[in-house]
Amino acid sequence: MRVLAAMSGGVDSAVAAARAADAGHDVTGVHLALSRNPQTYRTGARGCCTLEDSRDARRAADVIGIPFYVWDMAEQFHDSVVDDFVAEYAAGRTPNPCLRCNEKIKFEAVLDRAVALGFDAVVTGHHARLGADGRLRRSVDQAKDQSYVLAVLTGEQLSRSVFPLGDSTKEQVRAEAAERGLAVAEKPDSHDICFIADGDTRGFLRDRLGEAPGDIVDAATGATLGQHQGAYAYTIGQRKGLDLRVPAADGQPRYVLSITPVTNTVTVGPRSALEVSRVMATRPIWHGAASSPVECDIQMRAHGEVVPGVVTIEDTMLTAELRTPARGIAPGQALVAYRKDPAGDIVLGSATIESADAGA
Repeated sequence: MRVLAAMSGGVDSAVAAARAADAGHDVTGVHLALSRNPQTYRTGARGCCTLEDSRDARRAADVIGIPFYVWDMAEQFHDSVVDDFVAEYAAGRTPNPCLRCNEKIKFEAVLDRAVALGFDAVVTGHHARLGADGRLRRSVDQAKDQSYVLAVLTGEQLSRSVFPLGDSTKEQVRAEAAERGLAVAEKPDSHDICFIADGDTRGFLRDRLGEAPGDIVDAATGATLGQHQGAYAYTIGQRKGLDLRVPAADGQPRYVLSITPVTNTVTVGPRSALEVSRVMATRPIWHGAASSPVECDIQMRAHGEVVPGVVTIEDTMLTAELRTPARGIAPGQALVAYRKDPAGDIVLGSATIESADAGA
């Protein structure tokens, strides 16, 4: 099989490419240049998709003995990921840019180009598994599992994807990289958001959206408790950085309960008010049985807690009734449903969270 190995410059993608070559595939490595100005992106231990990463990927390809290219996808990345990130925060939502990058760049734009060039599949270093049945499953390394950010992929995209690392722990991957003589064996994992160089998300958004002062109000009384300089700087469940001028009567901390861009207000209240038992989500991508409701496990944040629930799908809306209440559920995040299976938890599908409430 002729495959394209997406090589980020990290240890996972390097070992994934090497394993694909060992398996007898005709492998070509490609690094994605995603920044209009690479110097504005993170570097070093906290980096991703930088010039440094490109050089690391090229050296790994040389060691493996495969052809290597750099594809400039900066414009697609800016339009589909960076602009989407800013627009979602402006709308009072909390996006996951890594999930959007997988959806729009790595498994849409890259896969489409790869197929047009005659490749059969794309290989990545994601920690997830594809069973013989073509179903996406969690990695054996639960701490590194990335099935959550891959759950947006369609069945057609999964059929042209290869995830060689799903049966290995991160420690095993690093040990193998060292044995293969790959210089990235001990390279730290990338963290945070690659296109925010200094890690200051609030400052990044302020530069693009401007300051927009507004009120922070109490959910119970409607009283103004403080001021903010931009509602986009807050997310559901946030506790720190509220700078409230009026303490709560019970002395307990308050949390962000909702963000309303149309009135430019941030509403706060007690931690108990964050509990929700029903979640509504749009744009479902479903691989499970067509009939519903479906009993399943539900995850609503990357590496977040998993709660049991029942999912019902009607047209373009997915509704999840949670058996155990969850807190801090933010619109814009993904809801991913899993089914327990002896061979590993299977991804049934995903949808984008639109709203959540206490339910009936």
